[in-house]
Amino acid sequence: MAFNIEDYGVSPAGQDAVRPFAVEGLDVRGRAVSLGPVVEKILERHNYPEPVSRVLAEAIVLTCLLGTSLKFDGRFTLQTQTDGPVSMLVVDFTSPDAVRACATFDQEKLAKAMENGPPSAEQLLGRGHLAMTIDQGRHMQRYQGLVELDGISLEEVARRYFARSEQIPTEVRLAVGELFTRNEGEGPSHSWIAGGVIAQFLPEAPERMRQADFSPGDAPEGTVLHDIDEDDAWVEAKALVETVKDVELTDPEVTVERLLFRLFHERGIRLFEPQPIVDRCRCSREKVVGILKSFSAEEMADMKKDGKVVVTCEFCSTRYEFDPEEAAG
Repeated sequence: MAFNIEDYGVSPAGQDAVRPFAVEGLDVRGRAVSLGPVVEKILERHNYPEPVSRVLAEAIVLTCLLGTSLKFDGRFTLQTQTDGPVSMLVVDFTSPDAVRACATFDQEKLAKAMENGPPSAEQLLGRGHLAMTIDQGRHMQRYQGLVELDGISLEEVARRYFARSEQIPTEVRLAVGELFTRNEGEGPSHSWIAGGVIAQFLPEAPERMRQADFSPGDAPEGTVLHDIDEDDAWVEAKALVETVKDVELTDPEVTVERLLFRLFHERGIRLFEPQPIVDRCRCSREKVVGILKSFSAEEMADMKKDGKVVVTCEFCSTRYEFDPEEAAG
């Protein structure tokens, strides 16, 4: 049966906002997001091939879901280094709301990966590792967690990270879509939309969060693996999140509130104030000058164009030009 979110006294957060939520009947907390203009601006700026844009958009969604959980002023960075066609993804989130992103890819490897149709994120990334880094500032120690990438999706990366590093049962869904619209008298226009939802099992009794140990991969033949029955509440919550379809996360007509109510309204869901997301880089002329001072004279010479030292930010594509004397400090 259809229903209006407004009937429940909830105003839709709209695109480019993370909506935190809690399902107390299942001891679950989580966040959901729909990204429109933010992800469109980032991808349009870089003009990457479609498969690269798609996997970077997934990484942006995951970073926004995780970065908005920070309870302090700081940075959350997701970075991959792999042997696949897309050798590096970097998504940088600065609390409370700013995200920037870029990717590095090999054109030949990408073309080969596309020979048999659109490659998956797993094929694009290949093997290597993904690092999640939390930086609380110069006077605080950084925290970094690593997850091996061995042909797994970014959704599975998040599950493994929280299971191993935080011992928190976690379920994640991510999706990226393309919108094509036709205006009267004009050609078709294209834009990107991406969305995601993360749910975590956080009961008061820690023993309810117990999970089976991961297999080390080199256990002797015949070894009986450690197995633990999952808590019924988490089994139910995970099963509900698994029903989320890509189209629900990428349809601009399906708000995150409508999706969350579909999943959890029978259990009593609470929605918290949305957290807006903006496309904003941290680069500045002053910061670039500070970086240039660490370069040697030979390196500076290689950066000269028409007598100017030229630096282009990899994240926002802003071009900075300096006189050699200014760049040298």
